[in-house]
Amino acid sequence: MREKYDGDESDLRPEDLAGGWVPVFRSWFDEAVAAGAPEPNAMVLATVDETGLPATRTVLCKGLDERGVVFYTNYGSDKAIAIAVNPVASVTFPWIAIHRQVHVRGRVTRVTAEETAQYWAQRPRGSQLGAWSSDQSRPVADRAEMAKRFAEVEARFEGQDVPVPPDWGGYRITAQVVEFWQGRENRVHNRVRLVAPDLTPVRLQP
Repeated sequence: MREKYDGDESDLRPEDLAGGWVPVFRSWFDEAVAAGAPEPNAMVLATVDETGLPATRTVLCKGLDERGVVFYTNYGSDKAIAIAVNPVASVTFPWIAIHRQVHVRGRVTRVTAEETAQYWAQRPRGSQLGAWSSDQSRPVADRAEMAKRFAEVEARFEGQDVPVPPDWGGYRITAQVVEFWQGRENRVHNRVRLVAPDLTPVRLQP
């Protein structure tokens, strides 16, 4: 299979990023939303474990600014264990519907407890209970066991606010490298990369 990239009306240039990468990212994000891209805040997260084996999975971006990209997870999850050993990661926003993607990579640190609490308060109650009921990435007998654990947690916190689990929180990937990609005709794609410390935008060959 082969997709024909006709391009769009815009053509990102390095000078368009002179004011920083975040405004352009937000503009592209809004266009992805307008185009009906499914879950436009979904991003493919890559980490490397203690053996050097890489792993990718799709997570949701829950914060983005000049400092980088934020996501949340259980501190005992596979991704968190890999980050504890190799505190670097990359994410790619694959906006296939509009023939664009944005790639961010850099070092990873935990967000503050205050940031985690602020985000946690915005989560649906069901998601909060789910975080308490799951030992993420650990084996489980069957879905019945998962349902039982959820019901136990639901009963435990009945009639009260659900607190942040002690083993759950956010991570920030510092934006050390940011790359914008646009599909173009004849595979002559458009790529502009920014690299720390000054994040000066440079056009790359496709």
